[in-house]
Amino acid sequence: MLTEALLIALWAGIAGVDLFDVQLHIHRPVVSGLVVGAILGDIKTGLITGATLELVWMGMVPLAGAQPPNVVIGGIIGTVFAILSGQDPKIAVGVAVPFAIAVQALITLLFTAFSPIMHKADKYAEEANTRGIENINYLGIAILFVMYAVIAFLPVYYGAEYATNIVQKMPTWLTDGLATAGGMMPAIGFAMLLKIMLKKEYFAFLLVGFIVVTYFKLTLVGTAILGLAIALYDFYNKKSSDDNTQFKKEVRTNGI
Repeated sequence: MLTEALLIALWAGIAGVDLFDVQLHIHRPVVSGLVVGAILGDIKTGLITGATLELVWMGMVPLAGAQPPNVVIGGIIGTVFAILSGQDPKIAVGVAVPFAIAVQALITLLFTAFSPIMHKADKYAEEANTRGIENINYLGIAILFVMYAVIAFLPVYYGAEYATNIVQKMPTWLTDGLATAGGMMPAIGFAMLLKIMLKKEYFAFLLVGFIVVTYFKLTLVGTAILGLAIALYDFYNKKSSDDNTQFKKEVRTNGI
């Protein structure tokens, strides 16, 4: 299990850096689910769990001082737990979120401790010392990488062999409660996303999606294709309207 724990720790470090400094979005749970599943030899469960966790974090966007539970550790630990324990991904959500909340508090503490170094960066900027500023940035990235790697390594390596036993000893009411809470998390994630994105102009499309899924039993893939068709129609309709408006302006300008 040492090799798997080291590989997962390496991925956690890379994903943690991506979250704050690169933004390729490889830190998302759906990607971590695939990677962790490949490392642990169960890609199917990894993808299912990653997709489930993605629904939870879809609407949780960090805005200034408002930081949601850490998506990197939540995605990784949740996937690891689901694979090693053989439990339903909904239960993995109930396990992942507390880990994610604790780690985000630790991240906030780390940023607070690192903040005085920014004064050093200000001094380097006054001196036009670009190399010094680069070194500070690299130091921050290195500390972030190591912290994520260590946080991911410890529970995977030391807790792996106990994961199944712990779940087996858990009372039914607790596992059922975790499953229920986990099932609610995606709905909360979508609600947060809608709170940010939903506009009255698009509410009709929300109703259409609800109807086709609820009453016509259309799959998510089918619903996504339907949504894409509507988006393409709206895009080209607006483009055609803009082209006509531009043409009319040119006609009036040239006096044709």
